[in-house]
Amino acid sequence: MNITIINGPNINMLGIRERDVYGIKSYEEACDLLYKAAKEMDISLAIVQSNSEGEIIDYIQKAYGKFDGIIINPGAYTHYSIAIYDAIKSVSIPAIEVHISNIHAREEFRRKSVTAGACIGQICGFGIYGYIMAMLGLKDFLSGKG
Repeated sequence: MNITIINGPNINMLGIRERDVYGIKSYEEACDLLYKAAKEMDISLAIVQSNSEGEIIDYIQKAYGKFDGIIINPGAYTHYSIAIYDAIKSVSIPAIEVHISNIHAREEFRRKSVTAGACIGQICGFGIYGYIMAMLGLKDFLSGKG
């Protein structure tokens, strides 16, 4: 099973940016944790990050025919990117939206997700472990158990 994690703007600043909200693990530490968890679940994992909406769309489109599932944290694009929503819909790959913080408990503008509607589910508020939960969810969904 091949899964890609696509991270959006500022996720590369984990461990630096708002540590009280996003935690103390660096982006590299988070990726290492996710690769280890994927290996334990017998998942082949690729992780990418971009601060550019167009690159995120390119990553989604390049996933077509290559990956069985997508885990996406669109960052701030969550709240207004119809283009990312359309890209997720266009590839017909099951996707789960993940947010490190609980977007529904934050500022009003963060509470609406435009992109979640293109996904089979959304996980938020569990820190880096939300990505592991998403891997488990995708594995279950893709095996027909979910």
